[in-house]
Amino acid sequence: MTSADVSAIVAELSAGEKTLIDAKIDKIYQTGENEIRINLYVHKRKGREDLIIESGVRLHLSKYLKESPKIPQGFPMLLRKHIMGGRITFIEQHQFDRIIKIGVVRGGEETILVAELFSRGNIILLDKNEKIILPFKPVTFKDRRIRSGETYELPAEQFNPLKTSVDEIKSVCQNSDKDAIRTLANNFNLGGLYSEEVFKRCPVDKSKPAKDLTDAEIEQIYAAISEMLKPVKTGNFKPALILKESKNKTGAGTSVAAPAPQQNPTEPAQSADTKTDAEKDAENKEKKPEFKLPDGFEIADVVAFDLVQYKDQKKIEFPSFSEALDEAFGKTALEAIVVKKEEVKHEKKLGIFERRLKQQTDTIEKFNREIEKNTKIAESIYANYQFVESLIAVFASSREKGYSWDEIIKIINAAKKEQKNEFIDSIISIQPADSSVTVDLKDCKATIDIKKTIPQNANVYYDAAKKFMKKKEGAEKAILDTKSAIEKKEKDKDKKSASQYVLKRKKHWFDRFKWFYSSDGFLVVGGRDSDTNEEIFKKYMEKRDWVFHTQYPGAPLTVIKTEGKEVPRSTIEEAATFAVSHSSIWKAGGSSGDCYMVKGEQVTKTPESGEYITKGSFVIRGERQYFNNVVLELAVGIELADETRVIGGPISAVKARGKHVIEIAPGKFNQNDLSKKIYRLYMNEIKDQKFLKQIASPDQIAMMMPPGESDIRSGPDGKKSADDAGEEE
Repeated sequence: MTSADVSAIVAELSAGEKTLIDAKIDKIYQTGENEIRINLYVHKRKGREDLIIESGVRLHLSKYLKESPKIPQGFPMLLRKHIMGGRITFIEQHQFDRIIKIGVVRGGEETILVAELFSRGNIILLDKNEKIILPFKPVTFKDRRIRSGETYELPAEQFNPLKTSVDEIKSVCQNSDKDAIRTLANNFNLGGLYSEEVFKRCPVDKSKPAKDLTDAEIEQIYAAISEMLKPVKTGNFKPALILKESKNKTGAGTSVAAPAPQQNPTEPAQSADTKTDAEKDAENKEKKPEFKLPDGFEIADVVAFDLVQYKDQKKIEFPSFSEALDEAFGKTALEAIVVKKEEVKHEKKLGIFERRLKQQTDTIEKFNREIEKNTKIAESIYANYQFVESLIAVFASSREKGYSWDEIIKIINAAKKEQKNEFIDSIISIQPADSSVTVDLKDCKATIDIKKTIPQNANVYYDAAKKFMKKKEGAEKAILDTKSAIEKKEKDKDKKSASQYVLKRKKHWFDRFKWFYSSDGFLVVGGRDSDTNEEIFKKYMEKRDWVFHTQYPGAPLTVIKTEGKEVPRSTIEEAATFAVSHSSIWKAGGSSGDCYMVKGEQVTKTPESGEYITKGSFVIRGERQYFNNVVLELAVGIELADETRVIGGPISAVKARGKHVIEIAPGKFNQNDLSKKIYRLYMNEIKDQKFLKQIASPDQIAMMMPPGESDIRSGPDGKKSADDAGEEE
């Protein structure tokens, strides 16, 4: 932003419809290396705005918001400490410089936030006495120290073109050793664009030495400055984007989305604290189509008022300068973040060999550039044989005559100022340390050692090109090795991908309990022992859940997690089968048993007066619903859909979710032996043995087994009988 741009944005944000005066400061974020975002509640518009400050670049309201950092950095946290909840009292420009001061008051304490928008600028928080509380970046210059505790010193003042007089312009020009346009740009804070504009508005030759300007010409310059800056003085701006034809003319126009309008919101009692950062970002990111860049055009510049030099260029006007700046800066910055994320995402997707190949390819391109450059310089030395020979002779002769390098440099610099001389002008720099001279050979620059002959100087570059050639050969060999490694990796990958299975595993809170999903999709959990029964009761059972238990001790506390939904009869029957099958009845070799069902709110650990409840035991109060002669039967299977894992439970439930289902009943094999038997049966069904072991190892199958001894009643999906399993064993 130029000084004129700063004047425009300050005028816009300190008065009128876009004013931020009296706005309440909410959270502050650091959204870039040199950038902060301040969230504001603007009372006059009864809505939220986001102010972007990028040191050395820009300050404006924005709708293109970068993501808030998950962990706030030190500077925005300190700003929150000092100014969050405060109100903006003033926004002003220092002189005609690219410095904006924002006054804040909170609880009677006054502070000033300074945004320096010139090159190597900063963002600085000051107290009311302009003592530095904290700078964004602590720095020390030759004549300024920007550090905590120091008094803030403004850069040296220059002439203010808004207040300058004809006599001041005359004085500056008379003492200038530059041409007219450079004098205007450097001494009056106008910069290149607006200095150029001045000479577009008056007939004075901009290349004329400033000290040679006549009084009439200086008066014309003064009149042009006054006319150009009239909108700044009157506040009559016409913000616009200046467009130019895009290099990529085939691209469609860019659509831009803007936040949805506020529907007369009112500020809550504590608006700064009622919403989370994520909620505010989400609120700010609600978009509706608003602006489209015309097809075949791109942004060339953004201006606050009409400029003569842009009169023939296509432009798009905006109702506010902030909106124009946001399209020029905010959108571009956001797009750069998106592109960077995509590049990083792509890099992460690359394997170690792919990244290595990319680095090696980039290195070869670098070597090619060096080979081409050094070869070109060597050939150019020979092509300019006579000139280089004269150069070596002149410098060698000067040194033989006793001239020091400092004296030679002074003579050459003086000659450059006095007259136009092709030989002298070709000398770019002199390096006394190694007796060399860097010269412009028209098609390239070369450093000539005056102690060497022309062939020797040329050979320096030829030798450099040869070294890069050898390095290139080594890199090309390394690329072949990397490509071979990638091919091997792809072959291994193809072998792995030959498996039709993809491992999908998640951790669940119920994994350490007995559990299954019913055929209707309800989670049913049961304890493994008294400790886990106790844990289910204390942590996971709710009043709305259904609870099952057998008439006899030695059974899991079985809970249907209802989540407030009505539970179908099929799920209730499956839960009853589960509760009975995992009880001591199975261990005793029974074939059926009884259980009951109650609501979670009927289960308590509070005993009757004078009684004692042991760990894992509970008191049931109220009516019970009984299930008699429930058949003992279970199954194990393998789930291969949303997750890949071994599952167990009632037969109907396992068949609804799993494949390769094996039905079991009370029998003669202990848990470990039967688990190994089932695993061997699965080896016949799933050929990818590594995948099978990851999801259904004997240990994992054993976790699904009931207590006591069991036997296989039906093999995988009925393919194997218990006798077949016995023969295999």
